[in-house]
Amino acid sequence: MIKREAEVSVKKPAEGYPVVIITGPRQSGKTTLARSVFPCKEYVSLENLDTRRSATEDPRLFLDRYPDDKC
Repeated sequence: MIKREAEVSVKKPAEGYPVVIITGPRQSGKTTLARSVFPCKEYVSLENLDTRRSATEDPRLFLDRYPDDKC
């Protein structure tokens, strides 16, 4: 995989903040970047309506389903 310069821009804020947002146009490598920078974190897409509804209706329960690290 190609090492991206953006990795540093994502890793550094993650050291001090619980949430990091990666934005950009479609098909620009956001998911690939997130998965490569945080391989021990579970990836969850909110495109699925049931998943999104679960996160919206009971955020704490939703987050409890995903441990901090899976490694």
